[in-house]
Amino acid sequence: MRTSTTLSVLLLASISFLGCDAAPREAAPAPAPASVPGDAPATTEPAAAAETAPVDAFLAAFEFHCGQAFPGKIVANEPAAPDDPFAGQALVMHIRECGESEVKVPFHVGEDRSRTWVLTRTESGLRLKHDHRHQDGSPDAVTMYGGDTATAGTAIRQEFPVDAESIAMFERAGLAASVTNTWAMEIEQGHRFLYELSRPGGRLFRVEFDLTAPVDAPPAPWGHE
Repeated sequence: MRTSTTLSVLLLASISFLGCDAAPREAAPAPAPASVPGDAPATTEPAAAAETAPVDAFLAAFEFHCGQAFPGKIVANEPAAPDDPFAGQALVMHIRECGESEVKVPFHVGEDRSRTWVLTRTESGLRLKHDHRHQDGSPDAVTMYGGDTATAGTAIRQEFPVDAESIAMFERAGLAASVTNTWAMEIEQGHRFLYELSRPGGRLFRVEFDLTAPVDAPPAPWGHE
């Protein structure tokens, strides 16, 4: 009997010991993943939007008024020529064509529809050319002159120093004064547009157009019908 009792006690102790050893243990924390050299930290913040270049904002102001025509007036003409073709004439600009990289703006002086300003986006900025035509549509002997911007300018004002091709054209035509030309344009959307010609010798010509007072679109410029 004593032997049986002793065996029972030993058996119960063994069971109890095994039960304690089988109890679940708290899991050790997983090691942090090793960083890989060159990995950039993750971020959920959106990338900053690229700023609009001044020349693109400048062209966008033309697109806003595309198809419209506006009256103008001479605000500076120094020194005035005795045979000035602009004197006493109705002046109208027509934002006639607005492409993604090119804008064409005919400039009508009374019944004279020979002039069209051509603005073209380039890799580095903006180009201005003057397209001059005869009434039959043929190009004038002095046409497609102008220049490229030399600086970024602003969304309101862009300047165009005369380029080498235009200088050569002016020299062939005997227009020595024009070889130092700088043209400029200013546009304030919904307010005003300014065309300017200046020379170091004191020549200053400016025509300002009222963008708050559209008028009927004129006929197509010569050569662009």
